[in-house]
Amino acid sequence: MIKHFIITCVLTLVSVITCFAAQKPNIVLIYADDLGYGDVSAYGSKTINTPNMDRIAKNGLRFTSAYATSATCTPSRYSLLTGEYAWRQKGTGILPGNASLIIQPGRNTLPAMLQKAGYKTAVVDKWHLGLGDKEIDWNGDIKPGPNEIGFDYSFIMAATTDRVPCVFVENHRVVGLDPKDPITVSYGKPIPGVPTGKANPELLTKQRPSHGHDMSVVNGISRIGYMKGGKSALWVDEDMADIFTGKAVKFIEGNKDQPFFLYYALHDPHVPRVPHPRFTGKSGMGLRGDSIIQADWCTGQILDTLERLKLTKNTIVILSSDNGPVLDDGYHDQAVELLGNHKPAGPLRGGKYSKFEAGTRVPFIVSWPGKIQTGVSDAMVSQIDLLASLAALTGQSLAEADAPDSLNMLPALLGESQQGREYIIEHGNGLAYRQGNWKYIEPSKGPKINKNTNTEMGNDEGPQLYDLSKDLGEKQNLATSHPDKVKELQAALEKVRQAGRSRQ
Repeated sequence: MIKHFIITCVLTLVSVITCFAAQKPNIVLIYADDLGYGDVSAYGSKTINTPNMDRIAKNGLRFTSAYATSATCTPSRYSLLTGEYAWRQKGTGILPGNASLIIQPGRNTLPAMLQKAGYKTAVVDKWHLGLGDKEIDWNGDIKPGPNEIGFDYSFIMAATTDRVPCVFVENHRVVGLDPKDPITVSYGKPIPGVPTGKANPELLTKQRPSHGHDMSVVNGISRIGYMKGGKSALWVDEDMADIFTGKAVKFIEGNKDQPFFLYYALHDPHVPRVPHPRFTGKSGMGLRGDSIIQADWCTGQILDTLERLKLTKNTIVILSSDNGPVLDDGYHDQAVELLGNHKPAGPLRGGKYSKFEAGTRVPFIVSWPGKIQTGVSDAMVSQIDLLASLAALTGQSLAEADAPDSLNMLPALLGESQQGREYIIEHGNGLAYRQGNWKYIEPSKGPKINKNTNTEMGNDEGPQLYDLSKDLGEKQNLATSHPDKVKELQAALEKVRQAGRSRQ
């Protein structure tokens, strides 16, 4: 009798756990780095073929007016994970590789919220939100970091591929570090005895810098910052995609029987672009195009894993990018010379660093077979809304101080409504405000062109106003002929700026 009761209880518990897992869809967020609106064939690219990204679009909803919050990487990632505009907080610009963690532990982040909902959480690949709370000891426990703000598992690089330290960090430790060869990192003074790309160009066997990027040399490429030691732990750029993808696949395999959230922050096609030899030359457009093909392969590996484990129907897959495209971002890799007819920004103006549309309007595709209506949506959505939207999906309530700028856009994300946000704030070197088809860019004294990258920045000493329904390329400034609209949007932007929170 007792034995029968125990067996019944165990079977009931298993049934409850199985039911819970079925009710909570897995969530995979694939977040590319510098992937432009026109770089994906589902968004109209005729020169670069991205069949795996297109698989998500074929089985999901492709958004035409979706935005990263900022035109550069660190602030976009901060906003994505916290639900707060990065421009509200100091110290959230592009970080050096030895920066302290800029997300306060204990804050209710996207992964922390999903942890509370019963998810296992992981971040793989690019981090770039700082590590530690003071000067980092790369030879000991490196914390706080991803594991302290909601991730159960992390396998990351600290910043970007063009910044030292060029090592992998798994949870709190550098992978493969020999304690007899400790790591030293500096973003101030050069480290004595460390060759640099500037002083030792003969060491640059793979790529040479076009501007900046001329400090420590790792794998025949000079980077930003100075690094000494850690030779056994140094990454080989060509192998990074395979290593990161392997870790992402392993996480999915290890958590297939429970709800999981995977934040796979691809480092491609960020510079230096050094794809694996099996992708080199495949695009016909040089290393940038090859890196996009590599990113597409990584995406395919994740999709194949979900299919193999029969998880596809119970998994939400989101594909997007942290900001718009850039060609020459610091290395001579022929991204400009071999561009051909390809338009990385598609019909949009500007690119990475810019307040024009190409700075923040990015590919954004959501798939959940059988649950999300397939097709195309023109609803305005922002990555900042993922926190509030996924909280609603998983039945989690947010405290008043949580995710102050994140809105619940779940109906739009599921394709149940074409009604998205009423406004979008775009952050470059200053702010822009889109409401409906009208876009206002506030005055700025900054340069009109980033001379290093040849990017139009969207800066002008006077206000700019564009009607995106007729002028998607933002060529005709209507500020003079529509002064009332300028005042209206200027006031609306200022209201959000001063409010400190805008969740409705």
